[in-house]
Amino acid sequence: MGIRRARRFLFLAAAAVAVLLLHAPPPVSCADIYALIYKGCANQSFPGGVAPASIAALSATLSAQSASAKFYKTSSSSASTATATSVFGLFQCRGDLSATDCAACVSRATSSWPGVCGASVAARVQLAGCLALYEVSGFPQVSGIQMLFKTCGTGGGGGGGDFEMRRDTAFAALEGGVATSSGGFVATSYQAVYAMAQCEGDLSTGDCSQCVTQAVQHVEVECGGAPSGQVYLDKCYISYSYYPHGVPHGGGAGGQQTAKTVAIVLGGAVGLGFVVICLLFARSLVKKKDGGDWGVEYRGGVFWLFFLWPCEGATPP
Repeated sequence: MGIRRARRFLFLAAAAVAVLLLHAPPPVSCADIYALIYKGCANQSFPGGVAPASIAALSATLSAQSASAKFYKTSSSSASTATATSVFGLFQCRGDLSATDCAACVSRATSSWPGVCGASVAARVQLAGCLALYEVSGFPQVSGIQMLFKTCGTGGGGGGGDFEMRRDTAFAALEGGVATSSGGFVATSYQAVYAMAQCEGDLSTGDCSQCVTQAVQHVEVECGGAPSGQVYLDKCYISYSYYPHGVPHGGGAGGQQTAKTVAIVLGGAVGLGFVVICLLFARSLVKKKDGGDWGVEYRGGVFWLFFLWPCEGATPP
């Protein structure tokens, strides 16, 4: 009876693992969330080349809020005997980041302001996982659909018209997704093309949809048949990657850590379950034949397997 139970348990465990693997989410990109995508710095600097205290206060506020939100904007003021300086700032985390990763990314971005832009009256730092910016009150504004940065992969898509059809289908899914998404973040895939879009957190659904449509048009023109591309507008951005031969080993941007965690958990659970089944099987056989029993003890970082005789025990050294 024990053998039948063990076999049944093994079968159910294998079936469960198969279901989990079949429904595992597709990986996205493999970029480090702290990687600098681009920076934007105003030509004008604060008087004396020294940033006011309001910048540091703003940075602290944004970092604190990033522990519980993926989008936040506010303003900060500092007064001195000479002048009062008011600055506006915001952060936006990628929609698939955990709260911990979002907070870490925003902290990295805001702390980089002085290093990348000095004492500029406006700074914009876009990392792979988040955006953080500040600007002095009254700083000139640009259109929300103005292109700020673009980058395209090298080489062709490898599939000609077939590749472009796949990419356009993925883009259509992005546009349809943001039109119905309340969070402004959509990630999708279609036949080896992985695409992602995100809008600024307070954009309306209509404005977000319009922005993403403009970004799609830009990337189609700017990147042509390139296998990957990213286009950043003032209020939204999109990115895509094409993997005709499968996602490179270890790949996965937003899903990289999740995929690794799932693999580790599944591997550990299956391995441990297999060991337990073997022990139960051996236990049932030996117990019937010799009247003894098996035992397991964890000692010194190693699992010790030992057999217990009816009259005298033998333990690991």
